[in-house]
Amino acid sequence: MQIKPIKLTSKSKKIVDKTNRYVVKGTFTYPLVIKSGKSVFIQDVDNNWYLDFNSNVCSANIGYNHPEIAKVLKEYCSSSAHKIAGQDFYSEEQMKMAEKLIKITPSNLTKVFLSNSGAEAMENSIKFAYRKKGPLSGISCTGAFHGRTLGALTYTFSKPVQKKNYPELPHIRINFCTSDSDPKIDDIKDLLAKRKVAFVMTEIVQGEGGYNIASQKFIRNLRETTREYDVPLIIDEVQSGIGRTGKWWAFENYNIKPDIIGSAKSLQIGATISSKEYDPNEAGAVSSTWGGGDRIDLAVGLKMIEVIEKEKLISKASKTGKYILSRLKELENVYPDKVFNARGLGLMLAIDLQSTEIRDKVEERAFRNGLLLLGCGSKSIRIVPPLIINEEEVDMGIRILESAIKKIN
Repeated sequence: MQIKPIKLTSKSKKIVDKTNRYVVKGTFTYPLVIKSGKSVFIQDVDNNWYLDFNSNVCSANIGYNHPEIAKVLKEYCSSSAHKIAGQDFYSEEQMKMAEKLIKITPSNLTKVFLSNSGAEAMENSIKFAYRKKGPLSGISCTGAFHGRTLGALTYTFSKPVQKKNYPELPHIRINFCTSDSDPKIDDIKDLLAKRKVAFVMTEIVQGEGGYNIASQKFIRNLRETTREYDVPLIIDEVQSGIGRTGKWWAFENYNIKPDIIGSAKSLQIGATISSKEYDPNEAGAVSSTWGGGDRIDLAVGLKMIEVIEKEKLISKASKTGKYILSRLKELENVYPDKVFNARGLGLMLAIDLQSTEIRDKVEERAFRNGLLLLGCGSKSIRIVPPLIINEEEVDMGIRILESAIKKIN
């Protein structure tokens, strides 16, 4: 598909203006009003086409209008009970999703609790740990993002605006180490030797915090030390899970097994996946009216997993990610005063620019030329296209990105 410079009409403007009038201020980046999509491209209400390098924040791992997904939606379009109280009534869709998740996770993880979102997945991960260990402090990392519900928000440490004036649970913060030589990499050992905690929680690749990639030693230290002191290790796979890093789960790149996982986005629903030890195993300990009850989203999420398996998209993500990283490093070499710190794990990649202001300008220029990017951290741009993207489409996106970078003064 050919991407042309974008022409926005009064239709887009009217929708944007009315949204801003009636909807609480969100995190809208540019005036994109989505109408449809196909493969790795999104169409807006003005019939402009964009190459998608953010996958709706990793929620569209197999792109748009995939025939297998279209078939599922067609099958469910006549259902008169597409959304039920999923923790009060059984459905085949919930059963199949839970069964599939257990099959693609390590053998120590045996139970699934379904919810509506990534924040709920992490909130319930925290509750699972508290149920076993009691209301002690939990540990998370600098730069972390675990969601915006109040419990998960306590353990988020990404941007001050996300936390201002909101109450917090007892918590402890440790440094998120991206290098094995980080002088704080052994802090967890001293900390757990001195006090009892309810859990340790971390991402493998930080999302909102800036696409920082944990060092191997850091993650191994967390796993070994939490096991030594009988503390549950919770891994946040909300953005990184379901094949994006070249494995089903990002932690598999580190050869560890957590006690609890929180997942969402590509699943279309939230999921807390737990070992038997941290399963609350008591009716009413956790529940949710709609958790496990959106039958369409469950069917679509399950089909996404099946498509990823069938089309071997996990190995493709690893291969394509290496190609994109090589292209980003080329930009780094050509524009050493403008592009920094190209990095990635599978198809979770990022670059840094000189400042937040410059990063935002590059995003806007790319949008006007048909490329959808998304910032993270203070000055980073994440590169997270659908897993189905090919090298020709990658090159198209890199050309647009480079054109935007060239115009930096």
